[in-house]
Amino acid sequence: MSETSPQARDASVFPDPVYARTVLAPLFDAAKTSHVEGFRAVDAAHCVMLAETGILTRQEAGAIARALAAIEREIEPATLVYTGEVEDYFFLVERELKARVGADLGGRLHTARSRNDIDHTLFKLALKARLDAILARARTLLDALIETASRERATIIVAYTHGQPAQPTTFGHYLAAMIEVLLRDMARLEEARGIVDLCPMGAAAITTSGFPIDRGLVARLLGFSAPLRNSYSCIAAVDYQTATFSALELLFLHLGRPIQDFQVWSSFEVGQLYVPNALVQISSIMPQKRNPVPIEHLRHLASQVVGRARAMRDVMHNTPFTDMNDSEGETQEMGYQAFAVAERALDLLAALVAQVSIDPARVATNIARSCITITELADTLVRREGLSFREAHEIAAQTAKAVVAAGGDLAANGFSPFAEAFRHATGRASALDEAAFAQAVSPEHFVAVRDRFGGPAAAPMEEALGAYRAASDGLAARAAARAAREREAAAERTRAFEALMEVR
Repeated sequence: MSETSPQARDASVFPDPVYARTVLAPLFDAAKTSHVEGFRAVDAAHCVMLAETGILTRQEAGAIARALAAIEREIEPATLVYTGEVEDYFFLVERELKARVGADLGGRLHTARSRNDIDHTLFKLALKARLDAILARARTLLDALIETASRERATIIVAYTHGQPAQPTTFGHYLAAMIEVLLRDMARLEEARGIVDLCPMGAAAITTSGFPIDRGLVARLLGFSAPLRNSYSCIAAVDYQTATFSALELLFLHLGRPIQDFQVWSSFEVGQLYVPNALVQISSIMPQKRNPVPIEHLRHLASQVVGRARAMRDVMHNTPFTDMNDSEGETQEMGYQAFAVAERALDLLAALVAQVSIDPARVATNIARSCITITELADTLVRREGLSFREAHEIAAQTAKAVVAAGGDLAANGFSPFAEAFRHATGRASALDEAAFAQAVSPEHFVAVRDRFGGPAAAPMEEALGAYRAASDGLAARAAARAAREREAAAERTRAFEALMEVR
């Protein structure tokens, strides 16, 4: 008896029920949830292109167009349940198309394209929409930060380094630092969107096609800025995904840091940040508690986005440079979860930033306890007494040490120890009298004299706020231009597709 090959003996039928349940059904559900509109747009654009290039006659393309429109009218994707009769959503639509126009004509829609270029186009369409939503919400946060920074530009706070009170600045100045990081993060998101905004259609499986396709037409009809040039790159390069999720990860890694500050600043012991009642929950047992739990939620939501975005990059690490499932359907769905959480977090942070305020009494108490204006005393001694900074620093340090040891206030109780430390160090009396000393160590003076570019004083802050408003306007203008271009593309696609439907 001769041996037969495993293939000859194989009587199994696709799909294996376990494979259907664990892989195909989830992919089908993801496609009908996330990519139906993308499928419709791709089919319409490709159909128009086949007619415009003569690959199909206009009569053939018209029959296909009418059938696709009928499928859209008659089949509600949300009601579909995966049965295993077809491999996935793409083949379900193709089966329905063939049922309406015949197997030969229905199969002609797939001329000069592949699941490879279709899938990456679908993923890019989905990512563009999500990036636009994130950029819009980030602009809302940006505008809230600018508004609050403008309102609080002169509001003194304690700035910390290494977890300890360091120097006074203003809340507006602190928020301006957040604004600048956010603007850089938004630039990275816009750059990622530019990478996404290149169309893979026409690459087919790997190497384009022998048919006279018009890749530029399809890209334009789908709202892309241009076709992606190299066809191998269209189906193998996932840098559009890694760029997107790297930018998203960095946005929330960076936002997580001031969120952590807000948590500390709103604590009872520090108390310089006041969170209004609308954003405070009470304890079920301790009536004195004011818990600003939205800040806690922001912290863990930011961490969730970072974790999910980083996971997207990790899934693609060390995968072959080719079309692979690692970067496709199920991985994309995991990435969409990162976007969903990111949208919630940006909305909440914008609401928080718009409503918080500074408690000036707590700030004054903390400044008095910590002697954080003492650096300006040293600077004043250099400017007015002609001392070296190191000698002035030592006098200031001795002054602060004596005030802290006595539990005093630098402005109210620091002149006597200062005068003694100055005489001990220089052998003469200081030219600063008590009033001049009090001015030198006041937080308002500390901020006012720091009027250099980027500083917290009024002039540089006003210039900075103007620059931030201009940057926000630029972001809004670019977003509007992108949206207008894509609306025009959708309208052109609809007109061309509907015109085909009239051809018989």
